Amino acid sequence: MKDCRQFYINGAWVNPEKQQDFPVTNPANEETVATISLGSAADVDKAVHAANEAFHSYSEASVDARLSLLRNIIDVYKAKSEEMAEAISMEMGAPLSFARKAQVPAGLGHLLEAVRVLEHFQFEQVKESTLMRKEPIGVCGLITPWNWPMNQIACKVAPALAAGCTMVLKPSELAPLSAYLFAQILHEAKVPRGVFNLINGDGPTVGAAIAGHPDIAMVSFTGSTRAGVAVAVAAAPTVKRVTQELGGKSANIVLDDADFPKTIREGVQSCFRNTGQSCNAPTRMLVPRSRMAEVAQIAKQEAEAVRTGDPRSSDTNLGPLAGKAQFEKVQRLIQQGISEGATVIVGGTGRPEGISQGYFVKPTIFTDVRNDMTIAREEIFGPVLCIIPYTDEDDALRIANDTPYGLSGFVTSGDRERARRVAKRIRAGNVHINGARVDFGGCFGGYKQSGNGREWGEAGLEEFLELKAVFGYAESVKQ
Repeated sequence: MKDCRQFYINGAWVNPEKQQDFPVTNPANEETVATISLGSAADVDKAVHAANEAFHSYSEASVDARLSLLRNIIDVYKAKSEEMAEAISMEMGAPLSFARKAQVPAGLGHLLEAVRVLEHFQFEQVKESTLMRKEPIGVCGLITPWNWPMNQIACKVAPALAAGCTMVLKPSELAPLSAYLFAQILHEAKVPRGVFNLINGDGPTVGAAIAGHPDIAMVSFTGSTRAGVAVAVAAAPTVKRVTQELGGKSANIVLDDADFPKTIREGVQSCFRNTGQSCNAPTRMLVPRSRMAEVAQIAKQEAEAVRTGDPRSSDTNLGPLAGKAQFEKVQRLIQQGISEGATVIVGGTGRPEGISQGYFVKPTIFTDVRNDMTIAREEIFGPVLCIIPYTDEDDALRIANDTPYGLSGFVTSGDRERARRVAKRIRAGNVHINGARVDFGGCFGGYKQSGNGREWGEAGLEEFLELKAVFGYAESVKQ
């Protein structure tokens, strides 16, 4: 069992102010695999003080120096990629093959993108006689979830480093092992003391202390909408910047001219990927009412081909949910869907056949779903797909946009121009046309209760910068 009870503060591993052990559980077998400490407000104070001291020098580091640092991190990250995949699979249950091909590369992708953006980014521009200067915002509090640990950590840490900010990271206490390894990577890459600090802990204690700390200039939070509201409330008295990437209930509009066998299969796979634990998963599949029977048959066949089991097995493509609380939530919502009249065509409550241990659930598909049902309104965060019928294109868009969320959307059509037209009418921060993959050079973030602000690429870097106007910087060209 791993001992990960120290925190990383001011370039060194240090003991917490007060020991409060917390077990880290492997969700595939429910065994304790590591022990961390839950931090306190006093630990946050120490980390923020270190970051504040480091900001004075790091904020003045040249672009070349920051580029060199990011490239060092990339080299060490690559060298530890297999160790990182093992840590992610152990802590949150992702199949090891998926951790290798998706979870770990996502973190690397954001580091590489930060380098690409920083190589050409303009921090200063003179307009007339005024200098428009973009400066690092200050000490940043980064609060990340357990479902895509390296994706979420790297897409915050990389642009913060590129901008010249210093930071305090609180990863999820449910999946802290990858963050612990990430801190070791940054240490080995010689990130200057105090620039990056890590405190483990829970949301009500460490998360709240970060959000409310007067010396933190910005909080970047990823998690549930409920927790995001709590962060915003805690941050309000100090009027700090808050960016949030929150929940989602994304619609996948399959238009009547799409390739149905291909599109439905890919839609099921995308919903179930990462055991359905992705905020942007296409969990509401919208299909023409006249083709419901055809869609149900294709979707059922695809779900029945899913192999659920040991994350270390090469045959597994669906692992467990990340923990007991999530398992119980998904079970409750599946039962609620049944109680409200939706039809289960595959899956249902309970563990898959032959599995008696671990937080495994049956990949489940509902038909006869109305958009006002609980399973169509709430973010389930498990491998549960709702198939909803529509009458025409306008009806599909009405259903797609009838949600408190607005993180992602999906549309498939045999006519790209038609798909483009529909994509522009979906009220979401990012939309996928015809199965297009995410682009780290684009941006990620949501409308409505899916959050505010953007991550990834140049837009993500901008969030860590303040804009200053220096008047009279140059001789005026006006006569």
